[in-house]
Amino acid sequence: MTALSQAAAGRRLPSLPLTIAYAQICGGDVTEWERRWHEVAGKEAAQRPVQDDADPPYRGLARFELSDAALFFGRDHLVDRLFDLTTAHRFTAVFGPSGSGKSSLLRAGLIPRLRNADRSSLSPAEIRILAPGGHPMRTHGERLAASPHKGGDTWLIVDQFEELYTLCTDPAERTAFIEELLTARKPGSGLRVIVAVRADFLSRCAEHAELTAALQDATLLTGPMSSEELRAAIVKPAAAAGLIVERSLTARILTEVDGEPGALPLMSHALLETWRHRRGRTLTEASYEEAGGLHGSISRTAEDVYTRLTDAQAVLARRVLLRLISPGDGAPDTRRPADRAELDLADDPQDNNTVLESLVRARLLTLSEGTVDLAHEALITAWPRLHGWIVRDREALRIHRRLTEATDVWESLDRDPGALYRGTQLDLARDLTGLTPRERAFLDASVTAEAAEATRGRRRVRRLRQLIALLAVLFISASGATVYAVHVEGKVAQQRNTALAQKAAGEAVGLRLLRPSLAAQLSLAAYRLAPEDSTRDALLSTMATTLSGHTQVVSSAAVSPDGRTLATSSFDRTIRLWNITDPWRPVALATFTGHADTIAMVAFSPDGHTLASGGRDHTIRLWNIADLHDPSPHGPPLTGHTDTVFSVAFSPDGKTLASGSYDHTVRLWDVTDAARLSELTGHTLNVKPVAFSPDGRTLASGSDDRTVRLWNVTDPRRPAQLAVLTGHKDFVDALAFSPNGHTLASGSDDRTVRLWNITDLRDPSPSDVLRGHQDVVSGTAFSPDGRTLATSSYDRSVRVWNLARADRPASLAVLTGHLGAVQSVAFTPNGGRIITAGADHTAQIWDTDTRTAVSHACAQAHPTITRTQWSRYFPGLEYRPPCG
Repeated sequence: MTALSQAAAGRRLPSLPLTIAYAQICGGDVTEWERRWHEVAGKEAAQRPVQDDADPPYRGLARFELSDAALFFGRDHLVDRLFDLTTAHRFTAVFGPSGSGKSSLLRAGLIPRLRNADRSSLSPAEIRILAPGGHPMRTHGERLAASPHKGGDTWLIVDQFEELYTLCTDPAERTAFIEELLTARKPGSGLRVIVAVRADFLSRCAEHAELTAALQDATLLTGPMSSEELRAAIVKPAAAAGLIVERSLTARILTEVDGEPGALPLMSHALLETWRHRRGRTLTEASYEEAGGLHGSISRTAEDVYTRLTDAQAVLARRVLLRLISPGDGAPDTRRPADRAELDLADDPQDNNTVLESLVRARLLTLSEGTVDLAHEALITAWPRLHGWIVRDREALRIHRRLTEATDVWESLDRDPGALYRGTQLDLARDLTGLTPRERAFLDASVTAEAAEATRGRRRVRRLRQLIALLAVLFISASGATVYAVHVEGKVAQQRNTALAQKAAGEAVGLRLLRPSLAAQLSLAAYRLAPEDSTRDALLSTMATTLSGHTQVVSSAAVSPDGRTLATSSFDRTIRLWNITDPWRPVALATFTGHADTIAMVAFSPDGHTLASGGRDHTIRLWNIADLHDPSPHGPPLTGHTDTVFSVAFSPDGKTLASGSYDHTVRLWDVTDAARLSELTGHTLNVKPVAFSPDGRTLASGSDDRTVRLWNVTDPRRPAQLAVLTGHKDFVDALAFSPNGHTLASGSDDRTVRLWNITDLRDPSPSDVLRGHQDVVSGTAFSPDGRTLATSSYDRSVRVWNLARADRPASLAVLTGHLGAVQSVAFTPNGGRIITAGADHTAQIWDTDTRTAVSHACAQAHPTITRTQWSRYFPGLEYRPPCG
């Protein structure tokens, strides 16, 4: 498809077989078209770009290494700042988004400067560079101490520090690694540490108190390069190689890169391909276009490599590339370095070598000291084919990554049977393909162990029955003893049933997306076998309706006032509308976009005719959704915020819109004429949630400064601060007013929900603290009658709380099923259902009525659970399908 498309557009000469096939399909004269092909091929050969063995002046997707220092231009000012920072502090961090050049800055900028330092006290005794990987202490533990008996400090550069959170799954090992690095701050330490961290992992770094303290005054941000810096990075490497960059090309690249996040690797690769397509000593705009330009060069390079592979090699390339991806969980996808041996996935070693060599030669992969890695994370989003694979296989990738980690643990424990998979984990992993021999051995051992445990379980049940029968015989002569035996048998049977039901219910939730019919029947059978809170929660979780379509994190979900329409926003920059009149069968209505970056939140106006959205591009957009199938912009974007717009909320009368932003402000807008009414200042860090009280006279705002502020907005042009609520020990992420306006609920990174009595707005008081979530509380929502509160969390759960007694809140249910962090929560207007948005790229509709869930479970119980499946999940129990 790619080759044909490029040929039809005149960008590439197709192969002769493709040309002949195309002529045949279109009824052309094959002989004539073959003659024409040879004629054009001859002319193209005469005009072919320069082919030589010269070293390219650009690094493409690959980072700059120490040996590339002579070609590293445009970062002099940043290198100076980093050098000063690292010499003043023993622990330094470099933060920046993916594609901002952190790795190159350290290797080709800082290290040469250190080695050329004119102050002898700064001359490094040794410089070590490492990336944490999946097992940082096991892999690098011996390299974390200063070199003894050497003059000068040992400089330890930890690149890709975010791998502590994306690849290392052991919190204890992660903490131990961080604490070893922080020994550099101790008096007399001969160690200096510099870590390079992707900016979106700043909040994860803040989880460690001492690390947070170390970062306070010793952090460097790598922001976008200025025009002059970019010009140097474009022109000077070419000049060093005796080449010239056409002025129009320089101007064009500067224009295209301006405002483009993570553009440095794209620019570098485009320049590398332009160099390869050069004719003579000048890099021209024509060669740049031929290479595919800023956004097309990576895709074109990757497609050229991929389409030259045989069918078997193409399948192998897909498996290799996906093994080098760690799917994000509430964060963008990242690369995952792998041992060379892990990528020997084909029976034919020659195919393995051909695929890897082709990808490395094209600078899509790097191979260093037996480790294979993506040349840059930009490849993940810049190559549509790879991005499509990731989107389609995201859940299988997560399962596969966990399987690889479990295999490593199993082998490190000398193949201890206790480390094998069981239950749902084993069920999910059974269908994986492309396993290594190590992973296959782990899975086979797990299957064998589970079968053996099932056999032992059946034997235990038989022995238990025999024992009960014996007890009954021994005590049959005494009626009291007989009653006791029956009681014992019943109690043992009840305990057994409860254990089986809880296990089956938990596995049903894990199977709901892959095997929905089986999951529905397991959860229903478990609930009927042991009708208790845990099995009811599992039934409700299993019967949730999943809305798929977004390709990245679903950041928020909002329900229209009439309850018929759902709006979802996503990091994929789109908004989707759904008809949820039948919540079991939602219908996609429209997908639209206008934001230039990720969208953080959407909100319906009270009349349901307008939708507001706020995003990372600093803007708020209003959408006319009178025609749900064809939404359109409702006036120009609302501009003025200077950072991400995290939240938007309409006043109850629909005339005012409030927005909270990372620029530390809240803004009020007149919806009727798209004008800013006022700016509310007072917060000292990112403003996150905003919420109007039911009467519209009060606005609440929450912030990373750990406070909630109440504002009198009776006159939106003259707002006044009423009170500051303190008590949370971390960022405030969610706010909701109760329907009567007497209670405010706030959710925080400190994993708690706080309830505030705001009857007296000038003197609010704490009411209660709800605990139970194991991670950030991302959303809060009251039911329409105010008797129930729903809260969402990054711990992948939704908790439902009974607030009927204000002095004694109680947990009603815990809903699970999202495969990633839950980003937001909302009730439908009738209070019968809960809507959530998740980092697993889905939204979910949860029914809170058990009877409805039971009815729907049987409606989709096809095919009926088999006897084999029944005996596997309910060993020793009579086969009894829950729906007949």
